[in-house]
Amino acid sequence: MDDKSFKIFVVEDDEWYSRLLVHNLSLNSDYEIESFTNGRDCLNNLHKNPDVITLDYRLPDMKGLEILKNIKAENEDIQVILISDQDEIDVVVELLKYGAYDYIVKSRDIRERLLNTVQNIRNGIRQRREIVSLRSEVKKKYSYQNTIFGNSPATHNIFGLIEKATRTNISVTLTGETGTGKELVAKAIHYNSQRAAKPFIAVNMAAIPKELTESELFGHEKGSFTGASIQRIGKFEEANGGTLFLDEIAEMDISIQAKLLRALQEKEIVRVGSNKPVKTDCRIIVATHQNLQEAVRNGTFRQDLYYRLYGFPIELPPLRERGNDIIILSKHFIKEFCNENSLPHKVLSKPAVDKLLSYSYPGNIRELKSVIELAITLSDNNEISGENIYLGNNLLMDDNIDKEMPLREYNIRIVKKYLVKYNNNHKLVAEKLDIGIATIYRMLKEDI
Repeated sequence: MDDKSFKIFVVEDDEWYSRLLVHNLSLNSDYEIESFTNGRDCLNNLHKNPDVITLDYRLPDMKGLEILKNIKAENEDIQVILISDQDEIDVVVELLKYGAYDYIVKSRDIRERLLNTVQNIRNGIRQRREIVSLRSEVKKKYSYQNTIFGNSPATHNIFGLIEKATRTNISVTLTGETGTGKELVAKAIHYNSQRAAKPFIAVNMAAIPKELTESELFGHEKGSFTGASIQRIGKFEEANGGTLFLDEIAEMDISIQAKLLRALQEKEIVRVGSNKPVKTDCRIIVATHQNLQEAVRNGTFRQDLYYRLYGFPIELPPLRERGNDIIILSKHFIKEFCNENSLPHKVLSKPAVDKLLSYSYPGNIRELKSVIELAITLSDNNEISGENIYLGNNLLMDDNIDKEMPLREYNIRIVKKYLVKYNNNHKLVAEKLDIGIATIYRMLKEDI
């Protein structure tokens, strides 16, 4: 927000009191102030887009309520502060009902109340503009072209399906192999839909212990079970108005599936330990790398829930079927990794391109990203050579690591490989390997 553009209209027919208001507001040099002595002149200048109008309730040509209604009809974002020597509660209620921000009784000591009220309005405007800007950036970040890179027919088909999915609130089922980008597609659908301003909540069903699934999804009341020391809302309530993304839906225990089905059908949930239903309104997007129809046949997934969730199906193609998208994605990952690590930009050599295109990528996009990041780390100049491209399991199999050796030495070599890959960031390596930083230092010390 540009503070210099913060405009205030003072509408007051009492010349002395008008000067008092202008003087008090002028104490803040950021405010641009213009004064009027009647309502008609004020209304004729609304094209100047003031942020705030201080408005005398009784003017010679128009009543304050009439002017207020005209201001709000012209631009409802303009905040109006009514100022009058009249202190009648029914008048105040009427003015607030029609959109007045505040009502201040005229007095000589108006300065503090007036300046605080205007500052509160200004803060609110700034926050709203920041939110609008952030939403715009998020939507831009998750535009189709910024989430799914490629020009293959398979990729363009996905663009078309996402476009269709954004038009309604139909449930979406995303299928495809692990690493094909299902969560990114779910975010692209959400942030380009009418629900973009509301939350996107992602839950990985495979990562939640069976006994905690109900509480995670629906919440719980204080004391409902051992350890429930406070009330906690679940993911359905967190996603209210927005989108709830249930990843790895096939991993959900069948004992919870009936409760999920009821929540979807009734559009309400019941927290653990409560009998009171809570209304929810969230779009459901689910994802799985498994065959849900086969899970239904095997009895591990309810048929009625399957049909309730199926909605609009989108199958994401494996990377091996996307042709030259592999190189387009590789170049994107190179740019991203070099920018994040303040490295000079690198290019792919012809042997590197040939090698990248020769592989089937069972880990799909996620695996390619890892391959490219390691290649950048290993390259000694601004060109990534074929020798820098490690595919499959050969990251850990080079340097004769496949030969017999003590487990301790094998572990040390793995740690060293990860330290090379992540630029000696010990904390990040500890997170990736799920070990303590102290363990890394100890292993390296033992290797000296």
